Amino acid sequence: MLQPRSNTLQYNMLISDIEQGIIKIPQFQRKFVWTLEQTANLLDSILKGYPIGTFILWQTGEKLRSIRNIGNIALPDTPEGRFVQYVLDGQQRMTSLYVSLKGAKIADDNGKDIDYGEIYVDFEASLDEPVVTTDVSGRNPDEIIKFTDLLNGGYALGEKYPNYLDKLDDYSSAFKTYQFPIILVVNAPIDIATEIFTRINVGGKPLSVFEIMVAKTYDAARNFDLSEKYEELIAKLEGVSYETISESTVLQAVSVCLVKECDKKHILQLDKNKFIDIWDDVIDAFEMAVDYFRTFFRIPVSQLLPYDGLLVPFTYYFYNHKNKPLGTQRDFLQDYFWRVVLSSRFSNALETKIGQDIRRIDKILQDVPPEYEEPVDITADYIRDHGYFSPGTAYIKGFLCLLAYQQPQSLADNALVTIDNSWLKQANSKNYHHFFPKAYLLKMGKDMSRINHIANITIVDDFLNKRTIRDKSPSRYIADFQKSNPQLETALKTHLIGDPQSWGIFSDDYDLFVQKRLECFSEELKKRLILRVSDRC
Repeated sequence: MLQPRSNTLQYNMLISDIEQGIIKIPQFQRKFVWTLEQTANLLDSILKGYPIGTFILWQTGEKLRSIRNIGNIALPDTPEGRFVQYVLDGQQRMTSLYVSLKGAKIADDNGKDIDYGEIYVDFEASLDEPVVTTDVSGRNPDEIIKFTDLLNGGYALGEKYPNYLDKLDDYSSAFKTYQFPIILVVNAPIDIATEIFTRINVGGKPLSVFEIMVAKTYDAARNFDLSEKYEELIAKLEGVSYETISESTVLQAVSVCLVKECDKKHILQLDKNKFIDIWDDVIDAFEMAVDYFRTFFRIPVSQLLPYDGLLVPFTYYFYNHKNKPLGTQRDFLQDYFWRVVLSSRFSNALETKIGQDIRRIDKILQDVPPEYEEPVDITADYIRDHGYFSPGTAYIKGFLCLLAYQQPQSLADNALVTIDNSWLKQANSKNYHHFFPKAYLLKMGKDMSRINHIANITIVDDFLNKRTIRDKSPSRYIADFQKSNPQLETALKTHLIGDPQSWGIFSDDYDLFVQKRLECFSEELKKRLILRVSDRC
């Protein structure tokens, strides 16, 4: 069990420890946001001897990514052989003390410099009034003194303020002898330290595992900064429309390659040097996994991925297998992908299930078919019952992947439909087209749950949807396209839609169309699964 130590530090000692690099603000702390007025109130409380709360520091030998500059003031590295003390609670107060002593300038969110040198002590104020203030407009300059001058001015101040010699001494002494309460948490592991931080800051946003790992894995000597490395990766992925991949997915990928697990506990226990050693190879494998999703599965953008987490086991595969999967390994991986999607496997307990699935990937790497306890149902009836169109769900995204795989073409001229992340987030996107338009079906008395169904969804270009099809019946707008586009049936096939006559399109038979399309979806899934006796097809 931890036994935190209580202590006190005088002002000069506190500032000295900051300037020597012993007290540090870890990067997972939020930015300094206190205003000039808040800082003046803090200093006023100290001058009057009021309690201002306890600083909680974590003393450790771990070297974390920390804030290197406060305002325009560069802070040194911790001296060799000394423990560092990271601020877990009291960052805003401690930073306020430091910037006010130094008279630093710090830019606010609008880029405007706030000058913390513009804080004054008012000799004429009584102790039941604010003695430390920022408002000195219209004041006699002989009755006020800058806070920085009060602490740093020395004996010369007596000549400048002969009427306030006692207050000069009393106020300066009040700051320099103030005993700041300190609680020191000694040698706790980083997960415990950050848990303390999170519990203290109950009103704020809890720390993410990524924020903790950014701090833990920082290494200036090896030029490794996880935050910057992640931004570099996302910049590369943006070029292939996979920029929406989360920080946690990348962390999980590194973790499974190191220890075959990716829950929070295992990630936080990863060895810093091993993490840095493996980073480049894991990112190479991660990029190979992205490329495989784009080329083999033909998922053109990350927004269509049923789960970001699918990249984790595939990264593990490519980390251990540098070449494109062929033969049985290719078939096993495809079967695995679709079983995860169709069973909504990663919708809960993601990290635990990825850890289990790494064992399946190990079998695939040995050309052994994995075992699956949960069967899949790809019958038309099951898809009908579970196919309400909600593009945020993994199950529906799976069918959107099926549609994207066909590389859908415009019904007007067979041009490829452009698919990008920007418009795939919402069900009402103009690029998700109800083949039997919603307005038309509502007039026919159809229920919304049947109208807004994946079997009635196609991916088309924005112009076609808004300007051409609108609320026309399929028999009307398809007949129009047929006159102007002799290759219309080829375009329809890229939307997994068959002959307009037999599919009930020309007779506006919605029920027949839906049944045909559900059967088509089922057949497409059969091509991608290695069916077992327990599966329903």
